[in-house]
Amino acid sequence: MKGDAPPVVFVVSDSLGETAELVTKAAAIQFNSGMVEVRRIHHVQEETDVHRMIAKARKVESSGRRVLIVYTIILPALRNLIQREASRFGLASVDIMGPMMNAFAQLTGKPPRLQPGLVYRMDKQYFARVEAVEFAVKHDDGKDTSGLREADLVLLGISRSSKTPVSLFLAHARGLKVANLPLVPEIKPPEILFRLERGRTVGLTVSPEQLYRIRAARLQAMGLGADANYASMERIMAELNYAEDVFRRLRCPVIDATDRAIEETANQVLEVMGWRAKQR
Repeated sequence: MKGDAPPVVFVVSDSLGETAELVTKAAAIQFNSGMVEVRRIHHVQEETDVHRMIAKARKVESSGRRVLIVYTIILPALRNLIQREASRFGLASVDIMGPMMNAFAQLTGKPPRLQPGLVYRMDKQYFARVEAVEFAVKHDDGKDTSGLREADLVLLGISRSSKTPVSLFLAHARGLKVANLPLVPEIKPPEILFRLERGRTVGLTVSPEQLYRIRAARLQAMGLGADANYASMERIMAELNYAEDVFRRLRCPVIDATDRAIEETANQVLEVMGWRAKQR
């Protein structure tokens, strides 16, 4: 009866074991409809973990069931240990990661990073950045102030002070959830802004001359006259003075984005917020 039991495949990984299990099932489906029992053993990162796994495999084999060890282990010492122990006790084993890493080392002429779980961390980081970009879009230009408490950072500034591009850059490049709010003299800032903990708001400002050029060009592109109030120096100065007053009330750092590239302004934001050493 034990001989009729399906084989047991120990899927061994120094991370989650998803890759090894996927390869195992893809191969097994070619034989007897894939009728094997898969036992995933993850986060094998110490020699003691290897010895415990081998002991479990030997116990299953001693019960009369066939055993196969499939492993994706990054560290060469642990890979070699599994190979030696499996051979020592006559257990069938397949090293999935080792040959691939050796091939890539020869192909690139570079040594591997030898960091377990990189694929999972990269995937997690990717989805975190996607979520951050979606957050930045949803909370762009004060469209939704209900989520300000969830923001890692809130950028403030008058129109055309680089709030949106800096927000999107920080979201995409650093995975930060960034909201931005326009400061307009006729519109009172939301009260929640003044209840946020210190260190989560940054003001952006631009020289009056640059703002005049940007706004005049925007009006022209829209087919409007450059003499509209939006681009007048009087209006620009009124908005800048209002913004400075809000910055003072919040006691937040202010960055001058005049003649700065978006990346440069974003890096300045990281510096003043003390996040350069804690980038995601």
